[in-house]
Amino acid sequence: MTSNAAAVPTPGQGGQPLLLLLLKLRTFIALIAVFAFFAFAAPNFLSTANFVIMSKHVALNAFLAIGMTFVIITGGIDLSVGSIVGLCGMVAGWLILNGVDLGIGYSLYFNLFEIILITLLVGILFGAINGVLITRLNVAPFIATLGTLYIARGLALLSSDGATFPNLSGNPEYGSNGFYLLGAGSFLGIPISIWILIAVGLGAAYIANRTPLGRHIYAVGGNERAAALSGVKVKRVKLFVYMFSGFCAAIVGLVISSQLVAAHPATGETFELNAIAAAVLGGTSMSGGRGRIGGTIVGAFVIGILSDGLVMMGVSSFWQTVIKGLVIIAAVVVDQAQQRLQARVALQQQAALGR
Repeated sequence: MTSNAAAVPTPGQGGQPLLLLLLKLRTFIALIAVFAFFAFAAPNFLSTANFVIMSKHVALNAFLAIGMTFVIITGGIDLSVGSIVGLCGMVAGWLILNGVDLGIGYSLYFNLFEIILITLLVGILFGAINGVLITRLNVAPFIATLGTLYIARGLALLSSDGATFPNLSGNPEYGSNGFYLLGAGSFLGIPISIWILIAVGLGAAYIANRTPLGRHIYAVGGNERAAALSGVKVKRVKLFVYMFSGFCAAIVGLVISSQLVAAHPATGETFELNAIAAAVLGGTSMSGGRGRIGGTIVGAFVIGILSDGLVMMGVSSFWQTVIKGLVIIAAVVVDQAQQRLQARVALQQQAALGR
């Protein structure tokens, strides 16, 4: 009597399952490869000071990539995150330096906690605008977020006529001092931005893996119509993911302006490219329905190490942009190859079990 289990392909048998395993581990393989390359090719790459700087850069990209992951899983895209970063930085700078003019000869100033809260709400508001445009007005995600990209960037420029808000040290009288700690401070030797990233990453992973909302996000991306017929509130789910993406962008705006102790309206330009690259490289499918927060964070490390390593090697910023574009294309091509191979292996297993 012949056992059907013996006919099912095992890792390494026929080469395909082994190749599939390598494709699934591609992000870790890429991380090891870029780290090893720059460890030998870039001077002082392994220094403690460089690791601290690089971790801060990785955190900025990871924040945006986490929000972008949820958006892409639902089958959407958010091109506005870079502009929201710039706008939120300017909002924080404006509140610290100028407060809110009440129009009666007085200005209302806020303490540091209130400034951070208001800035986060601005990011969430722009995410909500994206969500409403997409879910209520049926605007394509690419067009909706492209439009809000220009709106947010324009508002950031208008807030200061294109100038920088400098010296955001705050005023002890209003309780707005200490803003620099958000981007430059540390706890137990680890930058505060990394602690915030850990909290956001764990929260996002919990939502994705342990809550009905997370299951609904994957369901919407896998088959939106089927999800709607099964009772999933598709519009609410999409609204949430864009609001969460705006929230993550606001965090980045706060951290960058805190690190620089200044806010510039051009901050965040092209950041959306890094976020998309990290998410896709981490295994998030551009067709929706598949992605992991952990993979995205590893992808952010790959992009961060790649960017910083190229800078340390003196590679032109123009070539860096070209390389990031190639990384995005390569990640999508590999993802499609993985999906085709998975489908082929599944068919082989079904055929073997049916014998």
